[in-house]
Amino acid sequence: MATVNVPEIFGSMVFNQSVMKEMLPEETYNALKNTMEDGTPLDLDAANQIAEAMKNWAISKGATHYSHWFQPLTGITAEKHDSFLTPAAEGKIIMSFSGKELIKGEPDASSFPNGGKRSTFEARGYTVWDPTSYPFIKDHTLCIPTAFCSYTGEALDKKTPLLRSMEALNEQSLRILKLFGNEAKHVTTTMGPEQEYFLVDEALYQKRKDLKMCGRTLFGAKPVKGQEMDDQYFAAIKPRVIKYMEELNTELWKLGIYCKTEHNEAAPAQHEMAPIFTTSNLAADQNQLTMEIMKKVARRHGLLCLLHEKPFEGVNGSGKHNNWSIATDKGENLFSPGKTPMENAQFLLFLTAVIKAVDENQDLLRCIVASAGNDHRLGANEAPPSIMSIYVGDELDAILNAIRKGTDYEDAKKKKMTIGVDVLPPIPKDSTDRNRTSPFAFTGNRFEFRSVGSNLSISGPNTILNAILADALKSFADELEKSDNFDSDLHKLIKREITNHWKILFNGNGYGAEWIVEAEKRGLKNYRTTPDAMEHYLDEKNIKLLGGLGIYTEDEMRSHYEIKLEKYCQTLNIEVETMIKMVNKDILSSAFKYMNVMADTSYKFQKILLSGFSGDELLSDLNKLVRNLMQNTKNLEKLHAKTREMKDLLEKSKSYAYQILPAMEEVRAVADQIEVVLGEEYKPFPSYEDLLYSVQ
Repeated sequence: MATVNVPEIFGSMVFNQSVMKEMLPEETYNALKNTMEDGTPLDLDAANQIAEAMKNWAISKGATHYSHWFQPLTGITAEKHDSFLTPAAEGKIIMSFSGKELIKGEPDASSFPNGGKRSTFEARGYTVWDPTSYPFIKDHTLCIPTAFCSYTGEALDKKTPLLRSMEALNEQSLRILKLFGNEAKHVTTTMGPEQEYFLVDEALYQKRKDLKMCGRTLFGAKPVKGQEMDDQYFAAIKPRVIKYMEELNTELWKLGIYCKTEHNEAAPAQHEMAPIFTTSNLAADQNQLTMEIMKKVARRHGLLCLLHEKPFEGVNGSGKHNNWSIATDKGENLFSPGKTPMENAQFLLFLTAVIKAVDENQDLLRCIVASAGNDHRLGANEAPPSIMSIYVGDELDAILNAIRKGTDYEDAKKKKMTIGVDVLPPIPKDSTDRNRTSPFAFTGNRFEFRSVGSNLSISGPNTILNAILADALKSFADELEKSDNFDSDLHKLIKREITNHWKILFNGNGYGAEWIVEAEKRGLKNYRTTPDAMEHYLDEKNIKLLGGLGIYTEDEMRSHYEIKLEKYCQTLNIEVETMIKMVNKDILSSAFKYMNVMADTSYKFQKILLSGFSGDELLSDLNKLVRNLMQNTKNLEKLHAKTREMKDLLEKSKSYAYQILPAMEEVRAVADQIEVVLGEEYKPFPSYEDLLYSVQ
């Protein structure tokens, strides 16, 4: 690949602030900047000027169409392309784009998931330009990031609630900062999602119905070599993968995505890329775009990019580590401990708010990362367990414990300090190790929410993180704003809340079976499956919290509940149908062919040798396995027929979780045994060895 001039191409396909400043009149540019930063409405004249400049810029980059690019509740993005072409006199055309077309579109809303909120005949929905996220060019189309709402104004997307949550957190954070004399005018949440993925050969992928239909393998005997040698993680990247990564970087850099890190992950054929932090809204848009481009670029190299959370059984699944922080308009990271006592007091209050938020909302955090795919990954000795807990590191743990107990804190240098607001000890930025087993870990100046699945939109998790922190800060501000002795009452509040929520702090091994027992003793929630978690999504406290902050209406939450459970059932339905089809059309067919050859060979050998042939035993064993497979498949079909008839979504999803999935495991167990017995030329589809070790 040719050498890339990164500074020259970076952001070249983005209508960013530098382009705006160059192409817009100063007055219009300032008006747009005020809209982006403060939400000031744009008048139509300014919108028309922006649209004209945007169109001219896009055409100069080869664009012929524009699209309102949005994030419906499918979890992926959507777009409808319209050309700039407008008929003119004498059979000619002009290229036009108005402010009205920029600001609002009207796609069909009835065919997107809505949880029963919209009938098929109620088709109208609106896309509304989000000026806080930059337009970009993709495939000769100007893509304009937009929110998506119904005719009645309810959110039908993932962007709208995220923007609402960012504003709620901004409002409550400023109330807290004002109490400390902090003159910040705006607080923004920031995000840096580490994206894990698998690369497999596309030709092999095409021979696997399960990968094509489900995104994961439903069958596959354990390979002779997995990841037990620890020789994949950070190992030298294979030439074919390097070429893929080089092109991926180039495409992402053109779109202004701060792609920074790339390396091999722990499992064979698994890799990771990570961008630099940016605002949550922009990070969410860019991550959706990143996943799309990862898949597109892979095909150019004869590869297939798998973003399923658990594409292969027995090796690590893929997550998306959600690095989350908050910062002021002055660049102050509010999760950074600081160097002075007052900065430390401010940090400890925000830290305490996070502790309170996570403990009180374990259910919401589990719900927002719940999916059929992620259920396979969580708690599978490679990802955090389904139990929510917070890791803060030994030093912070000691400080918080001293505050809780009202004792002196002794730091690493054996310097004793009495815990009071005016003499809080300085806390180094890197005072924690990294705990890869924790679902929610403090890592110096941010929290890493490690439960997020690899193909999940990060808008949902960050909406909930922002919301629960805003709620905790609101309760603190309501109390402290009435205080007559701020320092004293602040210390009492921190001590009380740390004491009340101490059970959520855990610095140990989240993979250990003993933690499940310990967590239960502490009263922590363990929602192992999606239906277990979603059963609590509509609890009164959750409706009150999210509704009170203006992030979700109760109707929107009920819609999300329906959509999540329906998608869970649909996913499992597709997997069951695919499994049955693969058994009947591929596995049994291959087994019968092999058995026929074995029987013929046995007959011939007995004729020649006039004695028993050892292949008879193999044939007998294979016959038993085939019979078991046929019986297990019939059992699965019967169970599935009953489950499909269920009307109640929660009951149906629980049947899939607790009856269908175990039945599928029984089918798989026998099929994988058959795979091991079959001769190489009789394999029904590429094996794990083929898939995991073919890309060089």
